[in-house]
Amino acid sequence: MFIKNSFNKGIILTSLGSFWWGFLGVIYFKFIAYAGPIEVVVHRSIWTTVTLLFTTLIFSKWFKIKEIFNFKKKLFILFVSGLLIFTNWSTWIYAVWNNQVIDASFGYFIMPIISIFFGYFFYKEKLSKKGFFSVFIVLASILYLLLTNFENIPWVGLIVALSWSVYNLLKKKILIDTDIGLLVESLYLLPFVLIIFYFISQNNYNDFTISDPSMMVIFMMAGPMTVIPLFLYVKGVELCGLGPTGMIFYITPTLQFLLGYYMYNEPLNLDKLVSFILIWIAVFIYLKDLYEKN
Repeated sequence: MFIKNSFNKGIILTSLGSFWWGFLGVIYFKFIAYAGPIEVVVHRSIWTTVTLLFTTLIFSKWFKIKEIFNFKKKLFILFVSGLLIFTNWSTWIYAVWNNQVIDASFGYFIMPIISIFFGYFFYKEKLSKKGFFSVFIVLASILYLLLTNFENIPWVGLIVALSWSVYNLLKKKILIDTDIGLLVESLYLLPFVLIIFYFISQNNYNDFTISDPSMMVIFMMAGPMTVIPLFLYVKGVELCGLGPTGMIFYITPTLQFLLGYYMYNEPLNLDKLVSFILIWIAVFIYLKDLYEKN
């Protein structure tokens, strides 16, 4: 009975995290996108660091950070993964600002399947025939866009997918708590983003000012908006496993796609639609394979 309740709780938490990323995250970052992608990603980096410092204090996890500083290899990997997460955030925020939410959702649709291929290639993880077929279809969809409509390739989606997949690949090598890893990555980025914010402020390009305290609070919410869904999703994975959560994750790109098309009226030409249909076929095969394994 306990296992069943834990499993159901995991499903709920993972669903909430995926919904947060796919719906609330899009709405929030679209709302503050007027400030421009540079200032928004700066605030996301700063307030994510502050939020994680707070949660680390609340959950008494300082000893885990101390442990990481005893391993130079882990510190180097976290530096590289920090650059990757910054690239991912910057690309995603640019996509929201530039009305390319649909293109970004393309990346989150293919990301799990790319991660499967990376796991097979770098860690020799087993890959079923259906898994191979899913990877093949994803590659075919990208090749289709390259050959038919190079100018309209969803580059932001490809960057989002590759940066996140390589990020997960590196994090798998060091096996540390997601929040602690993200905190160290954020601390690496903090001096860099503070310098950027200083120059933005010096040139009066900043929308974060003490003259508008309500907007200051809204910008500061970028930290919790990043950390809360992460906690929800990771806790869900712990309770119900990677297979079920892999299926549930697709709530995120589905909601992003629907918001981009129906709420923000983003264009979807025939070539992109064909590519998305191929991706959806690959996702269906991948999810069916996960379901049969679990």
